[in-house]
Amino acid sequence: MTDAVRLPAPFARATAEAAAPVYRVPAWVAPALFLLPAFATLGLWIYWPLIEALRLSFYEWNLLPTAAPVYVGLDNYRNLLALAELRTAAWNTVVYTLGLLPLTVALPLLIALMTREAVGRAGAVYRAIIFVPMIIAPVVVAVVWRWLLNPDHGIVNKLLGGLGVPSLRFLQDPDTAIWTIIFITGWKLVGFSTLLFAAAMTNIDQSLVEAARIDGASESQIARRIVVPLVAPTGIFLTVLTVLHGAQWSFVYINVLTQGGPRHATTNLYYLLWEYGFGTFAIGWSTAAGMLLFAAFAVFAAIGLWAMRRTDRHAH
Repeated sequence: MTDAVRLPAPFARATAEAAAPVYRVPAWVAPALFLLPAFATLGLWIYWPLIEALRLSFYEWNLLPTAAPVYVGLDNYRNLLALAELRTAAWNTVVYTLGLLPLTVALPLLIALMTREAVGRAGAVYRAIIFVPMIIAPVVVAVVWRWLLNPDHGIVNKLLGGLGVPSLRFLQDPDTAIWTIIFITGWKLVGFSTLLFAAAMTNIDQSLVEAARIDGASESQIARRIVVPLVAPTGIFLTVLTVLHGAQWSFVYINVLTQGGPRHATTNLYYLLWEYGFGTFAIGWSTAAGMLLFAAFAVFAAIGLWAMRRTDRHAH
């Protein structure tokens, strides 16, 4: 066998350079291709509709393809801000948010603390029971509660009657209707929030708890001084989620049970958006109200994210 012919170093280098590709793909191209579907989805379903809603908020249009949108500038915003029903809906939105916070943050935290030692089959059964309302369709929940709260033959009023309490018109009385909607909405969300708190508690380093027990700390002291501070980021996350979506979560129950009544007692900003957009087809008013709502909640979301990062940094 003959030895392979070796080229001198300059010729070998020149041959290798000639064989190398002339154009090289930049390093950022591959990650960009992987992210492209996500960016395209966000742009198509979120940012483009948001920009289109902002554009339509300056027009008067009834959604009919035969009618051309009429540019009115800021008139939609001026007219909205002058409406008494908008102020009522805004106030009701605040009431929905504040009323839901105990049911989506405080009560789930208490339940998670009381059951954090539940393990094995007992823990699985408890989590299944408390999460069941979350997986039921909201329309089904609304129909069931309308039957339960019926003033004439509802089970709730039957039970109250047995205790000597007169029949209550939960959904027909302006003083109780909004609190009834808040209760129904919160009842459905308690399980979700409880599971989030339970998941956060399972991530706590158990050596901290054991060290506290060795030092003689009681279970209430451990919960108050170790567990609650370490799950505070989850509590802030649920608070932000409730503020941003609480009134939206109530929309289905308002639409099915009260239609915003009685006497606008249960109307909130989300229901008002739907009523303007698909009730009276005032798409300009609907999108203008939506942009005002988006601006207000964007500010709160920014504050909430800052608080979450700050609390998470202190917790760790």
